Amino acid sequence: MSESFADENISNSGEPAPIAGLTPGAEPAHGQEVIVIRRSRFVVAVAGLTGLLIGLALGYFTFSYAFNRGFALARGVAGVQSAPAVQRQVQPNQGRIDVSVDDDPYVGPKNAPVTIVEFSDFQCPFCADFHDKTYGPLMQKYNGKVRFVYRDFPLDMHPDAEKAAEAANCALQQGPDKYWALHAAIFKNQRVTGVGLAAIATMAKTISGLDTAKLDACIKSGKMADEISKDVQDANSYGVTGTPTFFINGQRLVGARPLASFSSIIDQLLAAK
Repeated sequence: MSESFADENISNSGEPAPIAGLTPGAEPAHGQEVIVIRRSRFVVAVAGLTGLLIGLALGYFTFSYAFNRGFALARGVAGVQSAPAVQRQVQPNQGRIDVSVDDDPYVGPKNAPVTIVEFSDFQCPFCADFHDKTYGPLMQKYNGKVRFVYRDFPLDMHPDAEKAAEAANCALQQGPDKYWALHAAIFKNQRVTGVGLAAIATMAKTISGLDTAKLDACIKSGKMADEISKDVQDANSYGVTGTPTFFINGQRLVGARPLASFSSIIDQLLAAK
């Protein structure tokens, strides 16, 4: 097959010149294929096809960016689960904040030089990451020097978080050791069994000395709901917008950070004592 551009076969009169071997007005002979294309039309066609391909490419990359950006925001940034808009009414305070420990459970000496207050959510995956990976090494490294206080900030996006917090506080009624045992079990099993009441009831049976009948009665009574509400109100007043959020002697640290992030603050505080 041969290709000829008509613009190269234009006579001085402006009319297309006959193609060699083909009588004007005659059809090509059998077996002879001739394609006649005007250069201008060919250029327009190529330009149009190129524009279409560029448009499709730009559309694809724009969609990919928007999708991935939205996915990243949905999962949270820097290891923090964001609270819904209704809990973002207070802007974060600047500098150190006088954070109350309330009557919430804690580990470590009451008069330790450094107090860490965590606002957390039992259904938050980033909170589970912190307790699985950082909490143990943190308390081991600063044994006797840090008091760690756990306060509840269940997010509306987590339907089981509120009742899980109530269950843990019901266990606290039977002693701090029972609380921390259930606390650890909830975070350990969060991704496996979930943190619904049925799953928590199963976890409770594995805790030595925990009266599961009393625990169940306390949960059903709802008497711990006010305690959780008090924690949420305090968190809002401190500008907490997501979990986990920590206050280290009043200095804010947000997200499931590694041990080094805590050490950089704690070591300075201890050196200043």
